[in-house]
Formats: sequence, C-alpha cells, structure tokens
Amino acid sequence: MLYIVGLGPGSKDLMTQEALDVIEKTDTIVGYATYVRLVQDMLKGKELVVTGMRGEIERCKKAIEIAQTGKDVAIISSGDAGIYGMAGLVLELASKADQHIDVKVVPGVTASIGAAAALGAPLMNDFCHISLSDLMTPWDVIKDRVDAAAKADFVICLYNPRSKGRPNNLHEALAIILKYKSEDTVVGIGKDVARKKEIEKVTTIKDLDEEEINMTTIVIVGNKNTYVADGRMVTPRGYTL
Repeated sequence: MLYIVGLGPGSKDLMTQEALDVIEKTDTIVGYATYVRLVQDMLKGKELVVTGMRGEIERCKKAIEIAQTGKDVAIISSGDAGIYGMAGLVLELASKADQHIDVKVVPGVTASIGAAAALGAPLMNDFCHISLSDLMTPWDVIKDRVDAAAKADFVICLYNPRSKGRPNNLHEALAIILKYKSEDTVVGIGKDVARKKEIEKVTTIKDLDEEEINMTTIVIVGNKNTYVADGRMVTPRGYTL
C-alpha cells in the first residue's frame, strides 16, 4: 500500500489521527527534508528516503517503486497532500506504472484552515485558494484567476505569496484585487502556522507590510463583509442576528 499523508501545517497537535496511525505503522517514509524534520521524533527505526527541494517527481517515483516491491510506504507532505501537495502527482504516475499498486490519500489540515482558526473565522462564507507561484502555472493565468475571484468577492487565500525569486507577485495580485475591493478590506496573515515561530496578524490591504510575507505565509483577503471583532477576523455567514 502506498499512503499519501498530509502532515498538517507543522504541529503534531494538528495532525489527523489517521495520519498519526499511518506513520506509526509504516516502516518506509518518503519525503522532502523539511517535511521529514517536522515529524522526526516519529521516525526512529524507519527507512527514510529523503530528497531536496524540487525533487517531487523523484520522490513520487521512488515511493511507487517501493510500493511495487510489496512494502507499505508513506509519502508525506505538509498541509493536505491533495492541496498543492503530492497526491495528484502520485496518482498520475501510479496510473502510468506497469504494475498496479493500492494508493490511499490521508487528508491533513491545510495552511488556510490552520491560519483561519488562529485568526478568527475568515472562511465562514465562500472562499478560494490561489497559489501565486508561477513555477507550475503561467503568471497570466494566475492573474486571471485572482481577477475573477476578486470580482466575485470571494474570500481569497493566497498560497506561496512572496519569495526572493518572486518578490512582486503579491504586490501585483493585491493591485488586481483593489480593482474590486476597498483598500480597507480586512486581511489576515498566518506565518509559520502551528510552528515555533508562528505569527498571526489582522490588518488591511492598505496597511499590509509586504516585507513581512514569505513562502511560509498564508495571506487571507476578506470579502466586502469581513470585519474585525475583538481583534479577530470574521466573515459573516449571513445569519440574521
């Protein structure tokens, strides 16, 4: 069996029981070095296959090869493996393999959900996820998606918002959003969610400090009804109070 396991955003407390059980019972773990470090204390005595950044295809192929030998193996991702994680790639590669293997996806808490809980209740109405990384998706396509989401007044969760290699993507995305939303629109920032240096901040588009944002940050842009109550970000569901 090949398990595709979502570890959650970084804390063992936010891992699902199923994820904990699979890691405990599986002798071979495949993962990116950073993800392996998140659960290092759970991996004593296990066979580890660790690759560096951008080794996704290599990791997935290796996990499939191990599963084809009859061993149980778990490939791990932070957050949820089906949200910008390994699930899609593993399933694509497994479908093309000569030998059938059983695959099970184990869900995890994605960054937007972990950040939303710390920030308040920003996702109570319709929302969407958009990654600002253009490594896999053309930037023009990403801009079109940001435009459509902002025009429809979704709460927008921005993944991979800003990096040294892409310092202006967040700025450009916010400029698109400001075509439809006020500069006073509430924004929540979750940085290193559920990790030792976790930071949550509630601000606005106008007051957002882009220099604080990096690749371990999730940026949640509210809709026109999102407001701040006792320092917490709230998007009304629509109940009559």
